[in-house]
Amino acid sequence: METDVDLGRRLKLSNKIRSVFLNALLSQRSRRLRRSYFEMRRRLGRKKHVVSAFLQLDDPYSYLLAQYLPELASTYDIELKVYLSQARGDAYQPAPDMAAEYAAMDARRIARELGIPFLDKGRAPPVEHRRGLLDVLAARAERDDFAEEFSAALEIYWRGDTEAAARRSDTGQSGQADGVIARSQQFQERLGHYNSGMLHYGGEWYWGVDRLHYLADRLDEMGLAREGASGARLASIQHAMQLSLPVTPPAAAKQLPPLELFHSFRSPYSYLALKRVFAIADAFGLQLQLRPVLPMVMRGMQLPRAKLLYIARDTAREAERLEIPYGKIADPVGKGAERCLAVFRYAESEHKGRDFLANAGLAIWSEAVDVSADKGMRKVTGRSGLFWPDVVAAMESDDWRPEVESNRESMMASGSWGVPTMRLGDEVFWGQDRDWLLARHVEELCDTGDGILV
Repeated sequence: METDVDLGRRLKLSNKIRSVFLNALLSQRSRRLRRSYFEMRRRLGRKKHVVSAFLQLDDPYSYLLAQYLPELASTYDIELKVYLSQARGDAYQPAPDMAAEYAAMDARRIARELGIPFLDKGRAPPVEHRRGLLDVLAARAERDDFAEEFSAALEIYWRGDTEAAARRSDTGQSGQADGVIARSQQFQERLGHYNSGMLHYGGEWYWGVDRLHYLADRLDEMGLAREGASGARLASIQHAMQLSLPVTPPAAAKQLPPLELFHSFRSPYSYLALKRVFAIADAFGLQLQLRPVLPMVMRGMQLPRAKLLYIARDTAREAERLEIPYGKIADPVGKGAERCLAVFRYAESEHKGRDFLANAGLAIWSEAVDVSADKGMRKVTGRSGLFWPDVVAAMESDDWRPEVESNRESMMASGSWGVPTMRLGDEVFWGQDRDWLLARHVEELCDTGDGILV
């Protein structure tokens, strides 16, 4: 029979093995080698540069991405293949209903910033015609103009055009969509992914408009830009998503509610969010409330291998973009995460919660420091200016558990299931790459009509 000590040792060994694997995977050298190997095989096989797009009719992120696919294909010497697909459920989507509701709200905000019409012809998508539209698309999946057909269907659906949806779906065709979607899912799974709104090229994945610039940069580096093509609309995405902060806090910000950050010590995205969330709070003079939660896997939510690999690679390139140290990892799941949560409560009482979050993140995600061991935790708390005997006392207490559970309940009640989640009053922003939307929202709340914030 396995004892608690044996279980702890097994978990620690598992964490170490996982960390070694991820550390090797995330290096820039590893990425260059993977890309070189793919291009060598492509040339030997005399194959074209094929970019695959996996889109889902009732996924608003697929709709936003589809707006830019024609320019992607015209700007670069690639063959674009579009597939009618659907995101995997089960462990890949731990809160599907909540995710769908949030996605529509999030996409509406992004569409407004990018100048894309969204539900402007109806307050909700014409869901009653979803099956009909899918069957029509499935029947045309092998046609040369399928990408254009799919883009038109997405526009009808996500502009809320019920009349157009009824006309297009009333064709007498039925039952074809399931088979086409299943084959697309199987192909996508062989390539190594599970979500919709995805682009794939050469073993790497790019999600939605947020990651489109990484693919464009890669194609530029390979010299695939067509002569005379500007790619201006593709470039405009990054311009729109730039984080812009005021030089001095606007007076109106004093009336705003606190900015809450729901954070997990095991989430690399939470670590990447810290610097910019701190900067937003300081630039606008907002009170910042740090609200840590248990990691998802310690809350009963699983993380399949394909999802883990994508997150690891995605956070590596996001860290490079943000110029944040990253890549040498010591997975804190289990004891390490619990010790961090216990120490954070003590750090907050000493007004050093920010310092501890930042230093713990740096240690876990950039220096492979094992916070489940005293040696590692002592390094982190020493940097944070915390008194070690008090740290030890904090780690021996379970007083942190009710507060952490309260944080989780509050986060879930606001419509978010994962971290990092940023909340300002009733507005919720999920993901470290939504910091620019958070800043725009604060700007709007502070805009008194007197001019541009400076």
